[in-house]
Amino acid sequence: MRVVNVADLKNRLSQYLREVREGEEILVRDRNVPIAKIVPLFRTGEVDAETEALVAAGKLRPAERRATRAFWREFWSMPAPRVSIKRMVEAIVADREED
Repeated sequence: MRVVNVADLKNRLSQYLREVREGEEILVRDRNVPIAKIVPLFRTGEVDAETEALVAAGKLRPAERRATRAFWREFWSMPAPRVSIKRMVEAIVADREED
């Protein structure tokens, strides 16, 4: 586990978040007093019960690949889908009626 002070965390936040994405845990201290812990939301291969239930229900698909910078560049360069307001409202109403 990595230990950092608040000032260092503020100065290098991107670097520390990159480390968290890679699985590192970071203990944050304010004047050498521990105040917070930053941990990865999901460990490699670790999925919570709610996510498993959504996958089982067919409402969520597991990621096929890791979201790298290249992935996000490709994603944001794609054209936005064009859906009419009428079709969007119909889809929302239909989804609410399923529950």
